[in-house]
Amino acid sequence: MKLIFEQSAAGRGTAYLPEIDVPQTAPDFKGRETPLRLPELSEIQVDRHYTALAKETRGVNGGFYPLGSCTMKYNPALLEDAAAQPGFRDVHPLQPDAAAQGCLEVMRKAEAYLAEITGMDAVTLQPAAGAHGEFTGLLLIKAYHRARGDGERTKILVPDSAHGTNPASAAMAGFEVVNIPSDGKGYVDLQALKAAVGPDTAGLMLTNPNTVGLFDPNIAEITKAVHEAGGLNYYDGANLNAIMGIVRPGDMGFDVVHVNLHKTFATPHGGGGPGSGPVGCKDFLRGFLPGIRIAEEDGMLRRKEAEARIGDVRSFGSNFLVAVKALTYMMILGREGIPETAAGAVLNANYLMHRVKDLYPMAFDETCMHEFVMTLEALKEETGVSALDLAKALIDHGIHPPTMYFPLIVHEALMVEPTETEPRETLDQAADTFRAVMEAARQHPEEAHLAPLTTRVSRPDEVKAARKPVIRYDFDHPMD
Repeated sequence: MKLIFEQSAAGRGTAYLPEIDVPQTAPDFKGRETPLRLPELSEIQVDRHYTALAKETRGVNGGFYPLGSCTMKYNPALLEDAAAQPGFRDVHPLQPDAAAQGCLEVMRKAEAYLAEITGMDAVTLQPAAGAHGEFTGLLLIKAYHRARGDGERTKILVPDSAHGTNPASAAMAGFEVVNIPSDGKGYVDLQALKAAVGPDTAGLMLTNPNTVGLFDPNIAEITKAVHEAGGLNYYDGANLNAIMGIVRPGDMGFDVVHVNLHKTFATPHGGGGPGSGPVGCKDFLRGFLPGIRIAEEDGMLRRKEAEARIGDVRSFGSNFLVAVKALTYMMILGREGIPETAAGAVLNANYLMHRVKDLYPMAFDETCMHEFVMTLEALKEETGVSALDLAKALIDHGIHPPTMYFPLIVHEALMVEPTETEPRETLDQAADTFRAVMEAARQHPEEAHLAPLTTRVSRPDEVKAARKPVIRYDFDHPMD
């Protein structure tokens, strides 16, 4: 497939703009010394080019997308319609409060709903993504300890099954990361945790259910141990979709939480972004929140600057249209629909797991929550076929690969999250495909290394692509 620059021909194009009917002026600032080298194509060429690109793209609207730990579920089109309403779409962040009452009400309601679902007392919508929310929450913890004159608390405890962003966020916030191992069942090793907490413990970062898809039965004892040592508990909300409306992080003993609106509350993930990572906290941390607070005065909603002892973490109040979509989703589901959605995610994951577990060994053979992790370590030892090989083979059957080699504590891992939006027929078809791919790999292991066979590129050099990406077109050396 040719790049759009390679299809360009000088002088080609379609102009729909009318002739200029006002005096033409040149800007005062210095312009480009050379004109932009934009591709020149006819309208039908442009249409066909982007249609071809769309056909090459694999997304939720094109087939089963069981990417574990990422919640790639279908996003209702109604949410896009809500965000496209002119009163939301065209608002300016500097618009006077009197002219933005509806927008302020959206923000206030979104904060209130998220606080109720998470068991927190206050929420800020300001963080722009999940990891940004982690960083913000950790700054709250740091500010809290400093305000109390407790500067010796420099360590954040992070389980070894945590999301990779957890230790990275803790390090960025200036903490020392202490790794806490898992026990044989995939839960936090309680004895290791209790041995690690102490006067230097600032807090614990943990998600529950955890990254192997299990709800830790010792969660109350875990958070209590950290509190008794003087630390705070941070809840990574990446897996909130498995428990929302059923159990709340605030009731488990967590003091700070971030929520991934693009995962749990159906705002688009990845290229359909932007993301949003609101942070909630208990009342004693409220004064440290960044962003704006919305208060009602004289019958009007007004924006008030927060005390913001940590300072703002981005400009203005939020990725507003993402909040519009998330609030729409929460209002559609309502108090009854939110726990039903969580139950659906858990049911689908367990159903698919039981359909394939006789061929795919589970890393932890327990009732899972929203996702499950398989280990193909034995398969690789017996046949040489790796988790990567099977993941690539699924592409030939129209299924996006599951998450590969994560979490790191499971060797030859494949992580599957079917989400609640898939019907049983799709899960049955996916299970049949997983089984067929495994049986083919055992019968013809040498062929498994060749997959996928139906894509434009079979096995790109992923290391080189990550370390030496080609992100611009070289006009002087177009074939390099």
